[in-house]
Parts: sequence; C-alpha cells; structure tokens
Amino acid sequence: MSKAYWICFYRRIDDPAKLAAYAKLAGPAIEAGGGRFLARGVAAAAFEAGQLERTVLIEFDSIERARAVHDGPAYQAALAALGDGAVRDLRFVEGV
Repeated sequence: MSKAYWICFYRRIDDPAKLAAYAKLAGPAIEAGGGRFLARGVAAAAFEAGQLERTVLIEFDSIERARAVHDGPAYQAALAALGDGAVRDLRFVEGV
C-alpha cells in the first residue's frame, strides 16, 4: 500500500479569524487520524498558475485513511468553523 498526500492550496484567505478557528480544530483531528504534517506555510516561490498563498502538505499511510479523516466528525467540525473564511483547493494524491 502506498502513502497518500493531502495537499491544500489556499487561493484566498478572507477571514483570518475563521482560519485560526479551523486550524485549532483541524490539526488535532488530522494528527489523531494518523496524518503527519510535512509542510505548511506561505509558498517560497510560485510558478505558472501558482499563487504565493498558504500551502499544506500532509502524509497519510493510505488514501483511505486520508479520506476517513476528511469525512470524520472532528475534521468536519473544523470545516464548519472555517466556513467561508478561505477559498481552497484540496487534493489527495497517492504516492509512487
């Protein structure tokens, strides 16, 4: 079984307070589900259609585990706290 990566690109942050409320809930929910944060912060450089906004990279043992965390009640509560506070592009990618 190959690793899986949860990659989130923030396109726009509209409400930093909502993002902070999300982060307070999301980090523990992701880590409790086996996620390991590999990178998070504003991009050091962006090319082509990329943006210099916040990017988060999280490793999981499988796509199934990443999806279970995403769909679970703890992470869903974090998403509810974020609401319309940011525009994001979230992807799950299987490792090679």
